[in-house]
Amino acid sequence: MATLQLTDSNPLLLRPFLGSSIKTTNRHFRISQARFVPKASSSSSLSRRQFVAETAAVSISLASLIGFQQPAKSDEGLSEWERVFLPIDPGVVLLDIAFVPDDTNHGFLLGTRQTIMETKDGGNTWFPRSIPSAEDEDFNYRFNSISFMGKEGWIVGKPAILLYTSDAGESWERIPLSSQLPGDIVYIKASGEKSAEMVTDEGAIYITSNRGYNWRAAVQETVSATLNRTVSSGISGASYYTGTFNTVNRSPDGSYVAVSSRGNFYLTWEPGQPYWQPHNRAVARRIQNMGWRADGGLWLLARGGGLYLSKGTGITEDFEEVPVQSRGFGILDVGYRSKEEAWAAGGSGILLRTTNGGKTWTRDKAADNIAANLYSVKFINDNKGFVLGNDGVLLRYLG
Repeated sequence: MATLQLTDSNPLLLRPFLGSSIKTTNRHFRISQARFVPKASSSSSLSRRQFVAETAAVSISLASLIGFQQPAKSDEGLSEWERVFLPIDPGVVLLDIAFVPDDTNHGFLLGTRQTIMETKDGGNTWFPRSIPSAEDEDFNYRFNSISFMGKEGWIVGKPAILLYTSDAGESWERIPLSSQLPGDIVYIKASGEKSAEMVTDEGAIYITSNRGYNWRAAVQETVSATLNRTVSSGISGASYYTGTFNTVNRSPDGSYVAVSSRGNFYLTWEPGQPYWQPHNRAVARRIQNMGWRADGGLWLLARGGGLYLSKGTGITEDFEEVPVQSRGFGILDVGYRSKEEAWAAGGSGILLRTTNGGKTWTRDKAADNIAANLYSVKFINDNKGFVLGNDGVLLRYLG
């Protein structure tokens, strides 16, 4: 496990890598998220991206001949969502989606197996996007996160890759990263002109204000170093922690909540804090995911289908369970459309809705016939939302 030790007077700069001190022992990365899939072979002289791009039209035509629906048509019975069929490889897990703020019809969709797709009609139809700087036959990138502010956008993935655009995604350039980056980049947030914030699965948070030329560390050490140095401070299961984050979510004000890889405790960080703060889980079952409600409170998903809401707003360890009809399948994510309305998604096509801030939930049974796990719920605005799943399953909110 790589241990990163930093001070405010001696920041870690990734490009160029200046004045940093990194002590490295045997590196070990544990991939525990269910959404991750094995890499596909890249031995073919024709890249997967080229193949998909050249055969997308043929795939759609064949689908229509054998009775499948055309892209952007809805499944019968889904009153508020429609399934958008994508011309991508079977087995692709969709991981993130974002739209250009100045043109909400223009967006990008990311996934495993080097998947980047683009839409220019608000998400009705999508086509594969080829980015030459991200084409490498030696790697099969999993693109984890994308974010836009104005016409500037950022994409990160694994193995470590950072892409930047200043023209709303018409062109992308690759920004070099240090080989000593602790952990895998799992999240990025555009924060201003030429500025962004990115997070690794070992708890490193970096900030750039010059288009990714260099990066300043916002925390002084990785989570492993913090927990081992403080002997876990009474956090159950955190002694000699050597794992990684299972999930990490950011609030609009810049605070983070992350779940440990084993789900036995969670961590929070607020701007200005030098270290992550660990918290005992307030529920008996292991934590699956955590995030922020629209009112500033926290939601918590426990393995086996449990849904819990924090009492009040802000960071807390006080939660209460909310009954849900999950049919025994785990709920994997929650997305808020407003303070009152939210949707939860999970295994085997589970789709739930609340219209009273999460106090009660009803199941959308029409989604039961979707043979996929639904991993992520994303609302771009009040009228535009998407649910991302495995096997290329994408649902679009109709309202």
